[in-house]
Amino acid sequence: MTQTHDDVKKLVETLKQQRDELKVKLNLAKAEAGDEWEKAEKKWEQLKAKTPVLGTEAGDASKDIGAAAKQLAKEIKHGYDRIRKLL
Repeated sequence: MTQTHDDVKKLVETLKQQRDELKVKLNLAKAEAGDEWEKAEKKWEQLKAKTPVLGTEAGDASKDIGAAAKQLAKEIKHGYDRIRKLL
């Protein structure tokens, strides 16, 4: 065999290994992103349920609901940020 053939063979083996590693990482990232999405969706539903109440509640109750809504919104944003990093 020639040096060129050996070099190409080594390159192909290296690429195969990298490909296999990336495939595993991609599958893990998909699973993680799916999990993060589900968590964010649950929080999204909670936030949507709290939003209409903000205008109808009075005083301290409104402030408590508003604070909870803001916290949920922050958690959703962080979840979306984690998903973006995985993609």
